[in-house]
Order: sequence, then C-alpha cells, then structure tokens
Amino acid sequence: MFEATTILALKGEKKAVIGGDGQVTFGNTVLKGNAVKIRKLLNGKILAGFAGSTADAFNLFDMFEGILEQKKGDLLKSAIEFSKQWRKDKYLRRLEAMMIVLNTKHIFILSGTGDVVEPEDKTIAAIGSGGNFAISAARALKKHSNLSDEDIVRESLNIASELCIYTNNNINLYTLEEKENDK
Repeated sequence: MFEATTILALKGEKKAVIGGDGQVTFGNTVLKGNAVKIRKLLNGKILAGFAGSTADAFNLFDMFEGILEQKKGDLLKSAIEFSKQWRKDKYLRRLEAMMIVLNTKHIFILSGTGDVVEPEDKTIAAIGSGGNFAISAARALKKHSNLSDEDIVRESLNIASELCIYTNNNINLYTLEEKENDK
C-alpha cells in the first residue's frame, strides 16, 4: 500500500460514486490538505481516482482518457489497453501508483504491473494507505445501514481518516447516475 491517500469507489445498482481525501504528504510532512485526487473523464461518463505522486496522476489520467476516447468509452477495453501501455512504458511501470476507474456498469483497479482487477463483489474498491480501513467500513455500512451510496463513501473515508495518518477528512466525491439511454 502507498503512504499517499485513500480512494474509495462504490458501484450501486444505477449509480457510481468515487471519493478521495485531500491530504498530500511528503515523508512525514503534510504538504497540502485540499488536493483533489479524483476526476470525471470522457465528458463525465467515467469516474477515476488515483493513489501515488500528483505529477504521475495527471499523466496517467490524461493517458487513460485518450484511450477511452479511442475505444469509444468502452471501460473494459480501455482498462485492458491502458494497463498494457502502462506496463510497457519503462518509466511509467516503475511508478508506485494505482487507479480506480468505474462507471455504472464496471469497476476496476489498475496498476503499472498490468493489473486490471474487478473486485470480487463487483461493487466496492479502495486503494491507498487507508484503503483497507475505507473498504471495511464501506462493506459494513452497505450491509448494515440504509445510507445512500454517497453517504457510505463519505462516512467510510471519514473512518479511514481517523485511523490512517496519511488520510484526512477533507473528502471530495463525484457521482455518476445511469441514464435511461445507458441501459
């Protein structure tokens, strides 16, 4: 796991939500508390979050969005092609970085080692130093509460911020809702 951030994504029945904390650290120093580590891609049709170096995030987000455009928004094909290109690039594959990408149909964790992982339950994924705390909280809240998907992500990230020193409670969220013509 990276000592970088916490990103949590939840794919509901007709909705996708991604959230991330705002803390940027360098060693044991907090450099910034209000960074945005999540993005809407492809005109808001795909959500993405990043754990790793900020400069790397911009490059990888741009690279992934270019592939999404080439693949006409097909998230599965784009994730596979992106991982191939990420792994083949001698510089990029050495990055200690991970991404979560999702829409209302799919959710994937991507890495520079070529991983394209769809979570076993196909609904919740987390990355970063507080990822295990956030995903544990999200699973419990999803199973034992009536909270909205947005509230599950927000509360889970808040719980992670109480446990992980590399995660703060300055939470950013993006939501994508399925439209009638998406079916």
